[in-house]
Amino acid sequence: MRSVLARYVWLWLLGLSVGWFEASVVVYLRALYFPHGFSFPLILIPEPIARVEIVREAASILLLAAAARLAGQRGLERWAAFSLLFGVWDLTYYAALWLLLGWPATLADWDVLFLIPVPWLGPVWAPMLVALSLVIGGSYLYLTPARPRRYRLRDWLVASAGGLIVVAAFVADWRAVPERRVPAAFPALLFVVGWLVALGQFLWAECVRPRRHARARSSS
Repeated sequence: MRSVLARYVWLWLLGLSVGWFEASVVVYLRALYFPHGFSFPLILIPEPIARVEIVREAASILLLAAAARLAGQRGLERWAAFSLLFGVWDLTYYAALWLLLGWPATLADWDVLFLIPVPWLGPVWAPMLVALSLVIGGSYLYLTPARPRRYRLRDWLVASAGGLIVVAAFVADWRAVPERRVPAAFPALLFVVGWLVALGQFLWAECVRPRRHARARSSS
């Protein structure tokens, strides 16, 4: 258990570091292209810089995936490590921007969350809710490796479907960036449905189904 806790602490340190690096880059970009404050409609940054940003985002994900691969021995443990890293990274990013720039002023402020394959847009509370869920769920899975668990294909498919619904909410009005306009209202209901589907399947696999199996074994 000590080795698991040690790896868990190092995962937190890596997530915090990558989050700070991400926020640092955004501080520089906003100083160059948004000196009067970041708000929609956005100023389009030059295409060469945009390409650099897209590659940087992909490299960040690859970095987290590589660290998660090394931090776990089995697929679920590696997924837990990646979820933890991604969540810590995202929460640290917003905390650092708030400390350095005083942004976001509120959790309702809009942000460009990701650029691959199209811009992801949404109020800050939405990615923070996803990140917090990933930190909690990833931590639980990673810190309980000895617990008997068996995820079925249906579990992954349903959870992935929930995740895709969340992504659909983020990219629903992606054209607001190239069209240089204020995004339409965020599809919060769509987002919440996707989040609840993924969360519900996780809770079913971790809590409800094991209890049902335990009752069935005890009654037989």
